[in-house]
Amino acid sequence: MQNIKDHSPGVYRIARPQEPLPLIYDSPHSGRVYPADFDYACDEGLLRRGEDNYVDELIAHAPAHGIHLLCADFPRTYIDVNRADNDIEPDILATAWPAPLNPTERALSGIGLIRREIKPGIPVYNRKLSVSEITQRLENYYIPYHSAIRDLLDQSYDLFGQVWHINWHSMPSLGAVGPLPHSGRRPGSGQPDFVLGDRNGTSCWPDFTNDIKDLLKNLGYSVAINTPYKGVELVRRYSNPNAGRASLQIEINKGLYWNERRLEKNSNFNALKDDLEKFTCSLCRYISAQSPRLAAD
Repeated sequence: MQNIKDHSPGVYRIARPQEPLPLIYDSPHSGRVYPADFDYACDEGLLRRGEDNYVDELIAHAPAHGIHLLCADFPRTYIDVNRADNDIEPDILATAWPAPLNPTERALSGIGLIRREIKPGIPVYNRKLSVSEITQRLENYYIPYHSAIRDLLDQSYDLFGQVWHINWHSMPSLGAVGPLPHSGRRPGSGQPDFVLGDRNGTSCWPDFTNDIKDLLKNLGYSVAINTPYKGVELVRRYSNPNAGRASLQIEINKGLYWNERRLEKNSNFNALKDDLEKFTCSLCRYISAQSPRLAAD
């Protein structure tokens, strides 16, 4: 897997294991390098709330356990690699897009490929964006990230005949899910500790999703499946369970590790990081047992 650049400054970073498993982690929304041409008009603190804050650090242990780790450097509010490249809201454009668009409900509500609102009623920009502005973001950020994740997955699949992909995110501590049993870390938050998204069983095998749920529950966490986050473009585009390609989105409750008012790590950050490494160790044993070529070694 040496034909993919390990680092494209400001775009992405790849950390490689010495002895790889057919398992890829990626964190597409934890980027903190703001491009010089972003030219946003809203408060930067609000933009920071749109990041998956320090998820890349929470899973930085991955290469030590045989996992390739891909992380975006740029923020999702600049361009969102977890959206289709035509998921553009026409109203954000200064002139007509030169090809057909397919805006989803997310884009029409301001959170498509190019984010229009950072919060309801609070726009990111005080202007409309040009076609060339968005095109260069696609060419310089979106396409390179997708090329990197696709190549990592394809090369792992070619080597092992199977590949598992975990797409890591974080979610606000208050959300649309009703209360679930908790371990007491965040009483009354109303949001589960983790949400697993497999696009209603289409991006990976339901048994795999349930096994991941059990691994997390065994560590004392509450887990929901596909509610309210089912997984978006990065698990949709690169999954094909029938061909041995499994992709699962994992959302981490920010309340477990992040002070959402002060925008800083909370006192539980290192404990969660340790638990996620325990989860990774268990997952690696699981993958090794599931992979025929590994089991035969």
